[in-house]
Amino acid sequence: MRAVCQRVSEARVRVDGAVTGEIGPGLVVLLGIARNDSTAEAERLAGKIARLRIFGDDRDRFDRSVIDIRGVVLVVSQFTLIADTKRQKGTRPNFSDAAPRDEAEPLYDRFCEELRSLGVPVETGLFGAMMAVELVNDGPVTIILDV
Repeated sequence: MRAVCQRVSEARVRVDGAVTGEIGPGLVVLLGIARNDSTAEAERLAGKIARLRIFGDDRDRFDRSVIDIRGVVLVVSQFTLIADTKRQKGTRPNFSDAAPRDEAEPLYDRFCEELRSLGVPVETGLFGAMMAVELVNDGPVTIILDV
């Protein structure tokens, strides 16, 4: 499981022109789920992201989490994060390590549920849909997490 976490001042996701999720200050999490990922990994990653200290304190040091700032997380499924480009001879990414929808969607849902159980409000895109993600990256701060 891989997550790209971007600290944002605002973000939204659209499907067919309609907004499905919109947030103010918080995190955009692009979530890629690989074959053989588990519920335990989804829960551990959600906990790590909820507590990830990448928001500034009074001295502008990274010392506050999305929980601390009472921020919101916008979670967007993105199987392309699991692309393998190392084993390829050409330039086309290989997506065979990405979990199929019937495995990935329940883990995506569990990840979102775990964030909510930790007190983090969650907005989402639409699993498996073509989405347009708009965001204002604050900093910019972008962190990649693998579990």
